[in-house]
Amino acid sequence: MTSTLIRGGRIITAVDDYHADILIENEKIVSIGLNLQPGANCQVIEASGMLLFPGGVDCHTHMENTFGPSVTADNFKSGTRSAAYGGTTTIIDFALQNHGTSPLQAIERAQSKADNVASIDYGFHVIITEVDKQVLEDMRYAIRHEGVSSFKMFMAYPGTVMSDDAAIFQAMRMVGQHGGMVALHAENGTIVELLIQEALAQGHTSPRHHALTRPALLEGEATHRGIKLAELAEAPVYFVHLSAKEALKHVVEARDLGIPVFAETCPHYLFFDESSYADSDESDSFDGARFVMSPPLRSKEAQNALWTALKTDDLQLISTDHCPYCMKEGHLGKINQKPLGANDFSKIPNGVPGVETRMTVVYDGGVRSGRISLNRFVELMSTAPAKLFGLFPQKGTIAVGSDADIVIFDPNEKHTISAATQHSDVDFTLFEGHQVQGKVKKVLLRGELLVSDDQWVGKTGQGRFIPRGEVGKW
Repeated sequence: MTSTLIRGGRIITAVDDYHADILIENEKIVSIGLNLQPGANCQVIEASGMLLFPGGVDCHTHMENTFGPSVTADNFKSGTRSAAYGGTTTIIDFALQNHGTSPLQAIERAQSKADNVASIDYGFHVIITEVDKQVLEDMRYAIRHEGVSSFKMFMAYPGTVMSDDAAIFQAMRMVGQHGGMVALHAENGTIVELLIQEALAQGHTSPRHHALTRPALLEGEATHRGIKLAELAEAPVYFVHLSAKEALKHVVEARDLGIPVFAETCPHYLFFDESSYADSDESDSFDGARFVMSPPLRSKEAQNALWTALKTDDLQLISTDHCPYCMKEGHLGKINQKPLGANDFSKIPNGVPGVETRMTVVYDGGVRSGRISLNRFVELMSTAPAKLFGLFPQKGTIAVGSDADIVIFDPNEKHTISAATQHSDVDFTLFEGHQVQGKVKKVLLRGELLVSDDQWVGKTGQGRFIPRGEVGKW
């Protein structure tokens, strides 16, 4: 029997805050109490002065993303190791339904990429690109038999992954009857595409036009439309990477009416705003490409509204949408990265890194600044995503019987974020040079140390696929 005792830490969950020891045996937490005594051959980890958090759950990552000609800089090996260094022990990534294939084939293909490679636990959402009678039956089967109970659909990117309203409604109606949930990328894709083509025709090619052609109003319109489709389907709906107050308004109104609407935001929307594109004008640098993600960065006013919504539970969690592409072509052999759009902003691969910095920057900029409490921090990082996506209480809390996924966190250590000291295969971080207070010191996955004082002590492939139960419950 393998056992570990974490001694003297301050345990923080979504509802509790207390000092105690944690005894771990055979991957599970078996006892929490004061002055627990280690047995023979028990590993003891001293945690005096440290905060103990449940392992982070990031329910929106793109490892080895294969949209279009570009593949993300991180695969499941590099990306999950980077996540572990940042205190995340479970991710929910994506299985893409290619045209002419089934959702079940998409799950099988995604699992083949992660199995024996991922260093942390993982699950999948299926990206649905085509809907017919058989696809709907496959979605039902995935919920009941494959442990995959959430499905992403796009209201953007016409001609590739965009679904029309009828397809979205059919999917919502079916999964809502079987304990599943549709997650929506909400932008009015056809109007965005029109604005992109108009900008290019006028000779506007720089990265800042990525933001100008994806206005907040179109995120708001699509969010409202998605809510109405879900209301008609009598199903829960989840909005990924919400960035605009025009979208947030509709989420708040629906939740006030008791409609089961949920939404996430991301660290880049909380710490950066549209001024980041300012230096990327018609004749200047390509540096703004690092901030090319969809939706784009919004106003400072929108940023403040997102923080307020996190505090009041109008937004339920913070995920990363970790989808990294390098700023330098050829870095570690990566091709078709951000420079692919050097002369055409519409060809810049959309996405930014973030899985390694999420916990630290939100602690520093959220908890230390007084925007959110410690308990709310844990809820946003771990508990809410585990509950919403069918992982709780196996994941997302520190409790007897739960997986021993634990982060030992020093609330006082200061350090400077840099791509040079991170563990992703991407060549930049949005937070380059930011000094923060609070640092992940040790990370345990099911009782086994992955990270110990900046050293990797885990094993490639020790992550497991975690089947999930019903989703959209709160």
